[in-house]
Amino acid sequence: MSNKAIELIRLVGVAKSRDEAISEVAEMLINAKAVTPSYRDAMFDRESSVSTYMGHYLAIPHGTLEGAAEVLHSALAIVRYEEPIDWDGNEVRFVIGIAGKDGTHMDSLAQIAQVFSELETVEKLLKVSTEEQVREIFAEQAAA
Repeated sequence: MSNKAIELIRLVGVAKSRDEAISEVAEMLINAKAVTPSYRDAMFDRESSVSTYMGHYLAIPHGTLEGAAEVLHSALAIVRYEEPIDWDGNEVRFVIGIAGKDGTHMDSLAQIAQVFSELETVEKLLKVSTEEQVREIFAEQAAA
């Protein structure tokens, strides 16, 4: 995944709940014309079947297989929250919405997993003040 794919970053999310957070990243993907508005429904369908909470303050909402047709091009939407969001009893500070075209989401998932596997890196992401610093952390992990 290139840094170009990490173009949608919001360092101060406005959502206060899991569902609001899913809608927030979905709107970012929709506004970027990466997905159709119907993709939001596919993200909620996925969440209702299995939680997208991943650990280390991270949730990765994404659509169902049926929703794949709603993806126009690959993109990530990253939102950081000042206050933890209750995600089915888990604390979430980062929500990363994924739209993967033609299987490219697997590369994105691998890089996200690498970045969030180390709590030290998560702590860095909690402290950054610019979108460029987020991109740099992802780039460092990709190069590692």
